[in-house]
Amino acid sequence: MTRNHRAVSALQASRESPTLARLSDLATESSARLKSLETLIPRTLRTAIQAGPIDGNEWCLLLDNNAVAAKLRQLLPAMQAHLRSKGWEVNSIRLKVQVSPSGRN
Repeated sequence: MTRNHRAVSALQASRESPTLARLSDLATESSARLKSLETLIPRTLRTAIQAGPIDGNEWCLLLDNNAVAAKLRQLLPAMQAHLRSKGWEVNSIRLKVQVSPSGRN
């Protein structure tokens, strides 16, 4: 049995696999959502937020620490309204604080 091993780029692999293509589309959409919210998020917090997974009408933001989560909780209604005005159906935004490898934030 001969196997044909060839290197392919991540982009090419995602185009050839429906599952990878869907994941790639979701990652791109998640990043676009976060980008559209930049004007609502204080400049000093922007680097502490990453676009997370989309699961149906729920979207997740990955945060560096609890202080960022506390501030974003105040902004959630405005963020959801903004996303809806841009055509994204977002019923909820989940905030998840990422734990650093050392176990401290």
